[in-house]
Amino acid sequence: MLLGKRVNRPAKGYWFVPDGSIRKNELIVDAFGRISRTELGHSLELKDAGFVGVFEHLYEDNFLGEDDVSTHYVVLAYECRLHPAAQIALDGQHSEAKWWNVEALLDSASGHVNTKAYF
Repeated sequence: MLLGKRVNRPAKGYWFVPDGSIRKNELIVDAFGRISRTELGHSLELKDAGFVGVFEHLYEDNFLGEDDVSTHYVVLAYECRLHPAAQIALDGQHSEAKWWNVEALLDSASGHVNTKAYF
């Protein structure tokens, strides 16, 4: 799977799956295309993805770095196919991207627990 090393909170410094937030009044199908373009540089379509499930991510910190503010995300996880040789255009949330196999992720201290939960 493709993981990005996060440069911002939450999960800063960890390898994490590409992700993003659905905006108010944005349809999931539209968010999926926007997020894939932003996170990967490739516009993927929801109809081509497999639904993995619903997950909850809880963090002690938040993306603004405000004291005593935790974060709770409800995640709709999807699996997509992207050729391993595809050029990835990272956004500002990741310092690098790398292809991983499941065993390496599960054994890694730098793979985030919420990413590991998908496997």
